[in-house]
This record gives sequence, structure tokens and C-alpha cells, in this order.
Amino acid sequence: MDDDVNGEDWYAQDLSGAEHTGTRFVDVDLTEATATGATFTECTFRGVRFNASHWTDTAFTGCTFHRCTFFDARFDRAKLLGSRFDDCTFDLLRVDGGNWSFVSLRRAPLQRVELVGVRLREADLAGVKAAGAVLRGCDLSGADLTDADLTSADLTGSDLSALDPRLARLDGAVIDADQAVVLAESLGLVVRPGRR
Repeated sequence: MDDDVNGEDWYAQDLSGAEHTGTRFVDVDLTEATATGATFTECTFRGVRFNASHWTDTAFTGCTFHRCTFFDARFDRAKLLGSRFDDCTFDLLRVDGGNWSFVSLRRAPLQRVELVGVRLREADLAGVKAAGAVLRGCDLSGADLTDADLTSADLTGSDLSALDPRLARLDGAVIDADQAVVLAESLGLVVRPGRR
């Protein structure tokens, strides 16, 4: 287990290649920090500021984030397998690719996030507030979307096989034709091809 990191100012630091296991980061400023290929395993982040930071090919495996801020943060091809977010804020967060399977984002405020091509298999997204969010081309198979607010969200190209439209808010959500068939069949409807 690494030593705890408390109250450090790591503003704009390059953490590329860093490795931390079991470290507790408390009230650390990671604003505008960058990292490529860093590894954080079973670490705890409490009150950490990730604002405007950029994480590329970085792994946060089995980590816990409590009351952290991710304003304008970016994750490219990152791995957050099994991590948990509690009482965090995500304004303007952008995630491009990567594996976020088994992540817990229960009741998270995701209204202003953009997730593109992200694997979110069996993620806990119950009760997320994602009205107007972008969840495009994501793998949501097995994800818990119970009571999720996806009003006016862009869901095009995402796997919606686990979404029960009776248990989520979908008014104005944008989907493609294939997704419409999946949702109709989940309601027990029989979809037949139209006449030409």
C-alpha cells in the first residue's frame, strides 16, 4: 500500500506512468493534471479536484471517488473497471472509449457529460440524472438503468438491451431505428418489417 496523499497541490503535473496501489488521496488538487499510462489500483479519492485534467490510457481499477469534481475533465481509452463514484460532480466531463464496466454511478448528475464508445457493461446507472447527456455508441448491456432520467439524451448507437422503457424517463431521447425495435420488443411488441 502506498503512503496517503493529503492536501497536495499537484496542479498541472504530468503523472504519466505513475503507479499507486491502495493510496488514499484526500483534498488533492489535480486540476489540469495529465497522465498517459498511469495505474491506480483500489485507491480512494476524497475531495479531489480533477477539473480540466486529461487521462489517456490510464487505469483506475476498483477505486472509490467521494465528493470529487470532474469539471471539464477528459478520459481517453481509460479503464475504470469496478470503480465507484459517490456524491461527485461531472459538468462537461468527456469520456472517449475505454472500459467502465461494473462502475457505480448510482444517482449521479450526468446532465452535461459526453460518453462516446464507452464500455459500461453491468454498470450501476440506477437513478442517474442524464437529461440532455450524450451516451453515444456505448455498450450498456446488463447495465441497471432503473429510474434513470434520459430525457432528451443522445443514445444513438448504444446497446439498450438492458433498458426497460417503463422504468426510465425517455421523453425526447434520440435513438436510431434499430434501437427503436429493441425497445419495442422489450415492451412485448412484435415488430414486423414495413411494406415497400
